[in-house]
Amino acid sequence: MFSGSIPALVTPFRDGTFDEAAFRRLVDWQIEGGSKALVPCGTTGEASTLSNAEHHRVIEICIEQAAGRVPIIAGCGSNDTMNALLHMQFSKKAGAAAGLCVAPYYNKPRQPGLIAHFSYLAENSELPIVLYNVPSRTVTDLEPETTVELANKYPDKIVAIKDASEDLSRVADHRMGIGRDFCQLSGNDELALPFNAAGGKGCISVTANVAPALCAQFQQACADNDLVEARKLNDRLYPLHYAMFEDSSPAPVKYALSRVMEGFTDEVRLPLTACSEHARKAVDAALDHAGLL
Repeated sequence: MFSGSIPALVTPFRDGTFDEAAFRRLVDWQIEGGSKALVPCGTTGEASTLSNAEHHRVIEICIEQAAGRVPIIAGCGSNDTMNALLHMQFSKKAGAAAGLCVAPYYNKPRQPGLIAHFSYLAENSELPIVLYNVPSRTVTDLEPETTVELANKYPDKIVAIKDASEDLSRVADHRMGIGRDFCQLSGNDELALPFNAAGGKGCISVTANVAPALCAQFQQACADNDLVEARKLNDRLYPLHYAMFEDSSPAPVKYALSRVMEGFTDEVRLPLTACSEHARKAVDAALDHAGLL
């Protein structure tokens, strides 16, 4: 259902409020660079600090500005099942192609709780679900057996996974348990090359915010089985993948965008703060290495 380079978009702020004009420019730049889909209101979009009204406005603007050029995977995750359903219902009406639903954070549900959570969403919304597993942030791990059970139980609803577990063996686990049609997307830019080689179809990317064309070219090389070109592009991007996390994300990527896009601020929302001088130097060096400055 999805493939290629899919940026997890930042939410630009100016003086504490959502900067709609900057966001519209970002959406256009991403599509023009070859991104195959867009994800508003994910982790990189600081969804955890957006009010529901802001959250829905960001999704609405993204869909409006994309104007059908690429599908929108709206961030719908929450540690409150009912609030996740609210986001999914809004996103369906707004025209999203799917909802990205992170494993509930902070609550620390066991695997039966995860099955109940995602089953409830699948049964009460018409919007297809992209599971999102990122144990480093949520503490909870969406284990392969649970993913297999959910995807097989709801094949028309649970259509993909963004896997940021950093465990590459899970690509094969999912393929063996679900089948090759289940869409697997890497949630780690630095692991996208081996992830795709194992059977992945693309990456929901942080780095693509800053380097949409390079990330799209890299993913296309992977899809074409052109390993020489994929390695070449990966080498250009590799330092940037790590620089994006030299400080709490998305502070480094917003700083990077302020370097490559005119009028884009590096403003983040509390409890995050602007990235450190050390992180800025790492980002600058990585941008230079990638040929983006």
